[in-house]
Amino acid sequence: MVTKLKDKWGLILGGSSGIGLASAKKLASEGMNLIVIHRDRRGAMTEINAHFSDIRAHGVELVSFNQDALSEDSRGDLLTKIADALKSSRLSLMLHSIALGNLKPAAPPSGSPDTPLLGELDLQQTIYNMGSSLLFWVQDLHRANLLADDTRILGLTSEGNRVTWNGYAAISAAKATLESLVRAIAKEFAPYGIRCNVLQAGLTDTKAFRLIPGCDELAKKAVTKNPFGRLTTPEDVAAVVYLMALKEAAWINGALLRVDGGEAISG
Repeated sequence: MVTKLKDKWGLILGGSSGIGLASAKKLASEGMNLIVIHRDRRGAMTEINAHFSDIRAHGVELVSFNQDALSEDSRGDLLTKIADALKSSRLSLMLHSIALGNLKPAAPPSGSPDTPLLGELDLQQTIYNMGSSLLFWVQDLHRANLLADDTRILGLTSEGNRVTWNGYAAISAAKATLESLVRAIAKEFAPYGIRCNVLQAGLTDTKAFRLIPGCDELAKKAVTKNPFGRLTTPEDVAAVVYLMALKEAAWINGALLRVDGGEAISG
């Protein structure tokens, strides 16, 4: 079997579930070695380790760290561990798949004046978690000479970047930040051979999506709206992550690519 990504290395931030895990499985099936950083409770590790065993069954190397990718101190430690795992290799791909955002409302719901509202620190933390942390990871990886000459950097956004949902204000702001920084990385790191793009996934039924208020109604509307009559799956997005890792995708830089079956263009 020909595997187009054989001997290459990828880094996934948030790779134990959802789109991150699906991407890890797809990339591994095409021969890519992986470093997966995730943050999970001990009780979840039996299931997660089973997924990681499936990935290793493809004959690739998988190094995982159950560690906070968002702490500056932890990031320094992780950079050392990543360098040790890579040995003389460098990263050909990095996927930022961190879904850790605040879902407090911007205004009190009608009839519930005492509902806790989105605060300044809530907003700042979400923007960092799901937006600006991408830039700081890229800067540190580049400074440590851990990025290959043709590294592909990928972020994940959603239709919430322009459509507002109750409780989604902080995440929407984070997505807007992420998209702006993807463009900045694409331009300013291009002299080093780095390409950076963002994938706009259609509504995808993941653990993170299930935390959004009114998620069931959102899912029903998305199925009705989508030309193919279904939700986007993590595997749909993972397939495009793989495509973006190929040499043929080298001239795509600074783009927002919709992976939604036409959901965003449908009224």
